[in-house]
Amino acid sequence: AAQLIQEYQIKAAATDRAQTLSGGNLQKIILARSLHRNPVLVVAMNPTRGLDIGATDYVRSRLLEQRARGAAVLLIADDLDEILALADRIAVIYEGQIVGVLPATDATPERLGLMMAGSALAGGSVQSQRDAAQLHAPTSSAEPAIFRDDTL
Repeated sequence: AAQLIQEYQIKAAATDRAQTLSGGNLQKIILARSLHRNPVLVVAMNPTRGLDIGATDYVRSRLLEQRARGAAVLLIADDLDEILALADRIAVIYEGQIVGVLPATDATPERLGLMMAGSALAGGSVQSQRDAAQLHAPTSSAEPAIFRDDTL
């Protein structure tokens, strides 16, 4: 525990109870618990909701580190700034259906807003629904890490 506290910059002692910690330190505990085994898939649902700027930057940098080491990171979020900062590809769901997938480099708040309202984008690089359903994650018997804002 002490090694993870130091590695993830958690401002707490190993004997501190989780409910006494700040939201940022709670997220760091969840990150440490989820990421220390180097999972092949990280599912992050609203990972920075309610965090201050410093903790938000820290969580985002850890997710980007996972991507850089080759893990697949599935980000589920409603914060467009977060999506644009972290995603390589963005899939938009409207009324339970994927209406399109586009590279983050082609995404703008306006384009994403149209897609979130159910509009298919003409002339863009939006992929088909079938393509959107294909995940390109490494295959392994390792367990995925599930990181959600409501884990505690």
